[in-house]
Amino acid sequence: MSAGGAFGGSRGSRPVPPEKGVFPLDHMHECDLEKKEYLSCLKTAGHNSGKCKEFSKKYLQCRMEKNLMAKQDMSELGFRKELETETSEGTENDK
Repeated sequence: MSAGGAFGGSRGSRPVPPEKGVFPLDHMHECDLEKKEYLSCLKTAGHNSGKCKEFSKKYLQCRMEKNLMAKQDMSELGFRKELETETSEGTENDK
């Protein structure tokens, strides 16, 4: 018989939560509309998440507003600032 806990962990040690990737479930369905829009976009875009970035941003913003995840700057989550996006799009169109 082993002295370890379930799934190979040792008993008595404190679990360390991950920094990102795990956050409370939306049990009250507060962001269902945003989630459904994002999933629908993924389905129509052939699961290409790059084409659905505005929907994923909207979903994450909803989660932050409802305290379902920690508030962070969107640039930390992989979204460029809107001013930078407009500037880069303007320079591409000029070429």
